[in-house]
Amino acid sequence: MLAALALLTAGCGVASRAQDADGGGGTQPGGTSTKGPAGPIPAGLEKFYQQQPDWERCGSGNQCATITVPLDYENPSGKTIELRARKVPARDRTGKIGTLFINPGGPGASGQEFAAAAGFVLGAPLLRKFDVIGWDPRGVGESTPVRCLDTEQLDQFIAADGSPDTEAEINQLNTEAKTLADGCEQRSGELLPHVSTKDAARDIDVLRGIVGDSELYYLGMSYGTLLGATYAELFPKNVGRLVLDGAVDPSKSSESNNMAQAKGFDTALEAFAEDCAQRSCRLGSTKAEVLAKVDKLLNDSDANPLPGDGKREVTQAMVVLGVIYPLYLKDYWPRLEDAVLDGLAGKGARLLALADEYTDRTPRGYSNNANEVIYAVNCVDRPDISSVAQARSQEAAYKAASPRFGSFLLWGSLACANWPVKPEDKPHAIKAPGAKPIVVVGTTRDPATPYAWAVGLAGQLESGVLITRDGDGHTGYNEGNACVDTAVETYLLKGTAPTGDLNC
Repeated sequence: MLAALALLTAGCGVASRAQDADGGGGTQPGGTSTKGPAGPIPAGLEKFYQQQPDWERCGSGNQCATITVPLDYENPSGKTIELRARKVPARDRTGKIGTLFINPGGPGASGQEFAAAAGFVLGAPLLRKFDVIGWDPRGVGESTPVRCLDTEQLDQFIAADGSPDTEAEINQLNTEAKTLADGCEQRSGELLPHVSTKDAARDIDVLRGIVGDSELYYLGMSYGTLLGATYAELFPKNVGRLVLDGAVDPSKSSESNNMAQAKGFDTALEAFAEDCAQRSCRLGSTKAEVLAKVDKLLNDSDANPLPGDGKREVTQAMVVLGVIYPLYLKDYWPRLEDAVLDGLAGKGARLLALADEYTDRTPRGYSNNANEVIYAVNCVDRPDISSVAQARSQEAAYKAASPRFGSFLLWGSLACANWPVKPEDKPHAIKAPGAKPIVVVGTTRDPATPYAWAVGLAGQLESGVLITRDGDGHTGYNEGNACVDTAVETYLLKGTAPTGDLNC
């Protein structure tokens, strides 16, 4: 379960249904029963907001439904796609506040799986008072999915050299990136132009209307914060209570964000090394010694991949994934210690296992399409590198920002240089004027969404309030900090945001 939750909140795809027990309507904040959509309905979208999906039983006490939304919101009378959603009914049915929509991030992580784990994700007070709904955003999982590569092709793409040193290695990496882009165009060409964060945010408002809540209550993690902030930009008057945890800064360019994330992984790795040394771990008695061992593993694996499971070898790219993944969850730091020790001894099985957990690779293949969706969304959301030549020109800056991880974050964007769809948006500050208070949570040593991003987003939002968690790991709510948990739950339950920025 911890592995699933760590992946779900990380930043680097029905038919027959039974009627909902609530009669197809919803509950407005305050507990008022409704028989149809609440709040304004954008012109031309009436049939989507007014649909009453049937909810079928799925799992222990959960209900699932399929919702129809336009493929293209600029042409609502045209083709449609489906979103698959899971509801965890409020435990206190008579005192229910409304619906809390939750998104785990990605882009590409399954909101359905996040909702299925609601008992671990959310505190008991929220589970009592809210119907919790998680959905697979457009392109993801059981919603109308993006499809690109088969298992063997995706294995090759993920294992490709992410720090190319020669022209031949650059050409090979570009070939793999082009294979991904071509596969997505061939298998999902009609969907690709319509999986942007703006499209997904408009889907959220359809969902809000369908359940009958006049305002959106929302908890978004990691990329889910960009999704929530975009919603607030598009629908500021529909904002009820939004918590954006592990924030992404929408004003930063892809280049700036990639370099900041590389530094974030460095910060988290240094925290691991310091903790390891203080425990007199087997990697060294000082922070410098521990980091030197990790660096040796990363450098040696470039030329000499490690044996893995007998079928796949552990390339440097896989080692990087195996090192990064445990940084998301401090409970996994002992696993990182073991994996690095094994790697230095010429054994890659532990590193492969960590990399596979990070990418959701099982013995039978990939269990979801998150590794494809992340490119489909990011490449259409904002400009990224447009050519191999541009990547080469930026390499020195990336390496200066992070000698350890910079190249991987740079060359990992090469798929966007081959992407068949032009980006539809540009980096810009999101202010959401007129929105009610929006709570932004940032963790000081977050590996995937650097703390500075939370500071940036909270400062941009006209109604933003920042909660700072001094700690390790990815995201801040329900991570063992009572100060953060109390502030978030008080806000969601009562609408009372901190009166000023809060340090926890």
